[in-house]
Amino acid sequence: MLKKESEILYCFAVRPWESFTFTELKKASKKKSRSYLEGVLKKFVKEGILKKDSVGRLPIYSLNIASAKARVYAGFVLEHSGWNRKNIPYVDLQKIIDKIPYENYIFIITGSYSKGTETKKSDIDIIIIVEDSSEPKKVYAELAHACELNIPKIHLYVFRNSEFIKMLSNKEANYGKEIVKNFLVLSGGQVFMKLIKEAVENGFNGKYLS
Repeated sequence: MLKKESEILYCFAVRPWESFTFTELKKASKKKSRSYLEGVLKKFVKEGILKKDSVGRLPIYSLNIASAKARVYAGFVLEHSGWNRKNIPYVDLQKIIDKIPYENYIFIITGSYSKGTETKKSDIDIIIIVEDSSEPKKVYAELAHACELNIPKIHLYVFRNSEFIKMLSNKEANYGKEIVKNFLVLSGGQVFMKLIKEAVENGFNGKYLS
């Protein structure tokens, strides 16, 4: 996938529950060429990565989140973007990642560092989502000391897959919805997309994001 194409797909990957008009995508992707954007969207639709519908005569596009191929592509785009931000102290986070006691997990940065609004006093908020068979308390116990000693300090949150899906599916405001408002994925992008898919199937549509 070309870099410009991945930048367009990123618009869908960070809001996989939403549909976008061509005008919205042109603005979000910052692509000046109308013909180029039309070509990429047509290609993604043909490959089954995107869906094209219409509201009246207005075409709208959305991620085909039911497709495993679409989730793989979107997950890769999320991870690629997550590892290419100039403001993130990746060396510090790699040390934390290396201590995670399980192989299957999702590693997310949220808060000011994901938005690029951090200051010298800002802490790093990280979310680790593990399989339902894993023990969040074990993960927290392994990582808490290193997170507290790190400069900047790291705030650690650990959830199971089902807990994360439930937070998104519930109508009330909660931390899960805060996470998906602004996030960077460093690991587990494909699994993250699958959790979003399951949340959407259980009623999540982003409507309750403040």
